[in-house]
Amino acid sequence: MSNYYQPRGFGRFSLFPPVIKNLLIINAAVFFVQIIMDNISFNGYPAAYILNRWFALNPIGGHDFAGYPFNFQIWQLITYQFMHAGFGHIFFNMFALWMFGAEVEYLLGSKKFLIFYLFSGITAGILHLFVSPLLGSPLAVTIGASGAVFGVMTAFAMLFPDRYIFLYFLIPVKAKYLIGFLIVFEFLAIDSAASNVAHLAHLGGALFGFLFILFDKSNQVEFRNLFRKSYYYKKKTPSDYSEYPFSSRSDDDIQEAKYYDLNKKEDDETVTQEEIDAILDKISKYGYQKLTEREKRILFEASKKMK
Repeated sequence: MSNYYQPRGFGRFSLFPPVIKNLLIINAAVFFVQIIMDNISFNGYPAAYILNRWFALNPIGGHDFAGYPFNFQIWQLITYQFMHAGFGHIFFNMFALWMFGAEVEYLLGSKKFLIFYLFSGITAGILHLFVSPLLGSPLAVTIGASGAVFGVMTAFAMLFPDRYIFLYFLIPVKAKYLIGFLIVFEFLAIDSAASNVAHLAHLGGALFGFLFILFDKSNQVEFRNLFRKSYYYKKKTPSDYSEYPFSSRSDDDIQEAKYYDLNKKEDDETVTQEEIDAILDKISKYGYQKLTEREKRILFEASKKMK
C-alpha cells in the first residue's frame, strides 16, 4: 500500500463514515437556507440579518451595523459552526473536513469524533470571543466550520504525520509539514487588520485538536513519545506507520497487518459487501481496535482491492 494519502470513501458517498456524511449534509442544508434568507425580509429587516443575530456567533458587548446590541447566546457556539459566508467558504471547509476527517473518525470512532469536532469549534469560538477584542479586532458576527476543521486537521497531522498530501494535486508534502505551516501562517496573520478571517478561531480549534489527541491515551502518537526515553531506543520509520490507515501504530497492529498481507490471504473465503459494511459500522461505533483478527484481515484485503 502507498504512503500517499487518498481519503476513505473516495468517490463513493455511501462509504463515508456516518458523522462526516451527516456533517456534510447538515452544512449543505444550512447553506441552502442561508441562500434563501438572502432574498427575504421580515418587517423591513433582511432575513439573513435575523439569522445571523440568533445563530451566528455574536460578540459579547458592542453594537452591530444597525445600531442594536449584539445578541450573544450560548447555543451560538454550536450553531455558528454550520453557517458559511459563501460557496467558496463552505466548499473548502467541507473539502478539508472530508479529506482529513474521514480517517480520524475511523480511528476514533464516530461518537468520540463528533464530540471532538464540536468541541474543537466551541474552543475556537471561545478563544475568538475573548481574545480578539483584546487585540483590537473589529466586533462582528462569526460564522464557519473553519475552527472545527482546523482541529480535525491538527488531529490528522498528529495521528498520520508522515502521510503525503498532494498540494494543488501535484506537490507531495507530508501532513505534519503542510498542516504545521498552515497553523504557523494563522498565528502570523492574527494582526492582519484588513482580514475578515477569524485567525484566532482557527488557532483555537487547532489547540483543542492538539491537546485532545495528545492526552487521548487510546491512540499512539509519535509526538507523545518524545517524552519517553524508550522512544529513542526503539524508534520506527515512517513506512512502519503509513501502510495501515486504521492502525493505532502499536507493534502488534503492524506485525498483524504484515502477516495478513503475506501469509493469510485465503482465496477460498468469500466475503460479501454486507459483511464489509458491518465491519465499517463497527469501526465507526467502537474504533478499529475493537475488531477481531478475522475482521481486521477482511478489511485489510478489501482495502487493497479498492486501490
